[in-house]
Amino acid sequence: MSESVKKDLEKFELPTRTSFPWVNTLITVLAVLMSTVHIWFNTLSTWSELWVSATHFAGFAVICFLWYPAHASLKRNKIALVVDIWLALAAVACLIYIPFAEDALYERGVKFIASDWFFAVVAIVIAMELVRRTMGWFIPVLIVICLSYVVFWGKWMTGIFHFPGLSMETLLYRSFYSSEGMFGPISRISWSYVFMFILFGAFLVRSGVGDFIVNIARAAAGKVIGGPGFIAVLGSGLMGSVSGSSVANTVSTGVITIPLMQKAGFPSRFAAGVEAAASTGGQLMPPVMGAGAFIMASYTQIPYVDIIAVSLVPALIYFLSVGFFVRIEAKRSKVQKVVSGEDSIMKVLISGWHNLIPIAVLVTLLIEGFTPTYAAGISILSVIAASWLSKDHKMGPKAVLEALALGARNMAPTAVLLVGIGLVVNVISTTGIGNTFSLMIDGWANGDLLIMLVLIALASLILGMGLPVTAAYIVLGTLSAPALFTLLAENQLLDLMVAGQLPEQAKAIFMLAAPEKLSLLNAPMTLEMAKEMLSLVPADFKETLLEQSLGVETVGLALLSAHLIIFWLSQDSNVTPPVCLTAFAAATIARTPPMLTGMTAWKIAKGLYLVPILIAYTQLISWNISDVLLVGVFAIVGTYAMIGAMEGYLEGQLNVVLRLVLLGTCVLLLWPSLPIGLRLLACGIFAAIFAYSRAVDKADSKGEVSTHAVQDEK
Repeated sequence: MSESVKKDLEKFELPTRTSFPWVNTLITVLAVLMSTVHIWFNTLSTWSELWVSATHFAGFAVICFLWYPAHASLKRNKIALVVDIWLALAAVACLIYIPFAEDALYERGVKFIASDWFFAVVAIVIAMELVRRTMGWFIPVLIVICLSYVVFWGKWMTGIFHFPGLSMETLLYRSFYSSEGMFGPISRISWSYVFMFILFGAFLVRSGVGDFIVNIARAAAGKVIGGPGFIAVLGSGLMGSVSGSSVANTVSTGVITIPLMQKAGFPSRFAAGVEAAASTGGQLMPPVMGAGAFIMASYTQIPYVDIIAVSLVPALIYFLSVGFFVRIEAKRSKVQKVVSGEDSIMKVLISGWHNLIPIAVLVTLLIEGFTPTYAAGISILSVIAASWLSKDHKMGPKAVLEALALGARNMAPTAVLLVGIGLVVNVISTTGIGNTFSLMIDGWANGDLLIMLVLIALASLILGMGLPVTAAYIVLGTLSAPALFTLLAENQLLDLMVAGQLPEQAKAIFMLAAPEKLSLLNAPMTLEMAKEMLSLVPADFKETLLEQSLGVETVGLALLSAHLIIFWLSQDSNVTPPVCLTAFAAATIARTPPMLTGMTAWKIAKGLYLVPILIAYTQLISWNISDVLLVGVFAIVGTYAMIGAMEGYLEGQLNVVLRLVLLGTCVLLLWPSLPIGLRLLACGIFAAIFAYSRAVDKADSKGEVSTHAVQDEK
């Protein structure tokens, strides 16, 4: 990588105090200590969750204050460093104050004294400042708006956003001392699930698994047409689940894959777009899906292993969709084969098979029912053990300490972010604005699922311009998941009512709501009549009605589907202009215009929109494996047809008529509830067009060869 590219990539990294060696040494020591303490928290500790969360915040606050200056211009300023040391000590003081003041506070009946006011305010201000340093201004401004809404301007609002208000004392108590604020459920997820898996990823990277992934990608795809593009898709997908950051994934793998794609003949902008799209999908790939998946498990109370199980096929659809773009562009641009590695995939697997042991241990423990934190802890030990089967990456005490330090450093910005977001989530739950927002979205959608998906996609895009993916999912999931879940579940209930198949126990609820219309439930009815009868059921009985009609498992899947849809849509800000940092980072490496590269990445990442639609309208999320595979296979073929119609190219050029036929084929393959015979016919049509385009390509190639031969004879 050239020095100019390195310099340009620095703008995607946070400014750090690299000019103070002793600071780096101190941070390394603190990072090792924080990792060790968190392992203890998640195994043997008997501390209260409030104390653990406060320690989690204070420890990473110290690391962030020492490592990240208030502004890039202050990273060499000694006075600024002294100020930050005092701020770090203030964060520690807030931690120490909690256990000493907690009992006295409750003895006073939760009446604040001067020190309570002081430390609560200081802790909140520190949290906002740390989030500003690591994530920008958007979240701190959002926190101020939310907190002031509770105390001040909520009482001035009219209509559905009116809130009578809470006292400042109550707000500070709920934000600092209670189990619902900055040290609430989001913080608990941060110091348990998120930290342990980020630490697991750090151990994987330190043990050489990253090199193994790149070698596997090269061996698997490097020697086929378009191979460098497939290396980017495969390598970035696998690395993304380890790194947990799409921008970091782009920078780490893009410096290898983008020049390879350019060398093979891919257009530079396309190469950058592929890398950005593939890196974005890294957080969608099981078994490690980033912080959002753990928060989803907490929100839905669905085991993490179940979430990653149902996420596998959707992730494959996404990465195959990116691969289809690569294949089409490789054929259109006449990309040459580039032998990027001499070793066969079998040789790479044999030489590095031990790198797969930790992943196998993790998946096995999750399937066997162990908690994610326990599974991650044992998997970390398996990384160390497996490394001793390697020739070049044996992990001794020094390597273990380096991995511990790397894990805590990687966790620091995420830790302060999640603590800060906890303040926003607390306001949403305290004021009930989440329910209000859900009702508002439901009213705008007016029962139309597609309109609701569009509204949520727009909201995720707007939030994603200022929030990281995880924060965007937390906020949007809290606000809109209830409305989306209700609509998904009620649509299934309406289908039962229209078919006249409502269970007897569910009819009893209708008897309470509208006894005069009970007889109508014994026979099929129109959709309008079903909606009218459902509207008569009081809101308090809706949840019971859904469970008795659909079953607890189906209702749980509807809830999981709602959160997965939001989780997928929250990723789109990485590749959607005007703010798409992942695409901008790839553009920096490829030396292409950032905004145009963002448009290319947005086009290639169409799976981010297609998969949520499939989740909403089909059985893609289901415990019936045959249903999932059936939907998945047809979706893969339909996606290829859609991309071919968009690009006007498969193996060869397509005319307008064939593109329209492909588009119709795509609709038949992706449309829910069509007869399987019709879908098989659509597959046959796609295969015929694919074969025709291949024949066109061969004819064009022969024509080019003949032309060159004649020119050579002349």
